[in-house]
Amino acid sequence: MKISFKIRLICFSFLLAAVFCLNTFAQSKTADFKVLAIAENGGHHIAYSRAAKVWLDNLAKENNFTVDYIQNTEKINDEFLSQYQLFIQLDFPPYAWTPTASAAFERYIKEGKGGWIGFHHATLLGEFDGYPMWEWFHGFMGGIRFKNYISTFASGKVNVEDKKHPVMKGVPASFVVKTEEWYTYDKSPRPNVHVLANVDEATYIPDSTNVKMGDHPVVWTNPKTAAKNVYIFMGHSPDLFQNESYTTLFKNAIFWAARR
Repeated sequence: MKISFKIRLICFSFLLAAVFCLNTFAQSKTADFKVLAIAENGGHHIAYSRAAKVWLDNLAKENNFTVDYIQNTEKINDEFLSQYQLFIQLDFPPYAWTPTASAAFERYIKEGKGGWIGFHHATLLGEFDGYPMWEWFHGFMGGIRFKNYISTFASGKVNVEDKKHPVMKGVPASFVVKTEEWYTYDKSPRPNVHVLANVDEATYIPDSTNVKMGDHPVVWTNPKTAAKNVYIFMGHSPDLFQNESYTTLFKNAIFWAARR
């Protein structure tokens, strides 16, 4: 009995050691890349940002990358951004950034130090809350200015234009977004960017005749900068994360913009 007990004790010790080693390895495994995500800490977009965080954290865990979150631009400078291979602008506007942050972000994009994905509020371009237009960002987004939006929300059909672009891999030729504000701009960004998808304004339910702009891109990239970048307009309602077409688009954008 004494020998049997010793054998069991030795086996148990080896098992504990193996579990410890596996746990240590899992904890020390280096992430493939790091993502910085910025989102407002209040307002009516907060539900989208919270849902995005849950979805992003799950995706990161499954695909060996990490995501850090900030709620303002106070920390942003060249050294801070150098840690990250991808910057995600989750419903955060292009104004009220610190001068240091805006200058560092411009260099990050122009010099291709990392990739960028912007959503929804990133095209709230103009003079808002007492802040002037960020001229560089204005050009980065195709020279557009925010004009109006559907405040009562509408569903709409998004049509993919560039089916061969990596961001559109596995995304159907068209898909419906159920709840969105659908911004309009003073002009289409099309002459200054590469459009990947548009919304068909004739499919709005309910119809919003007075809030239309004709040619209406909603997903595009600016090939004139060194950084891989994608703007995705849709980003108001948390139910977007129940839309497989949208999450496929989002996931593709992450791995493409992070150069993975």
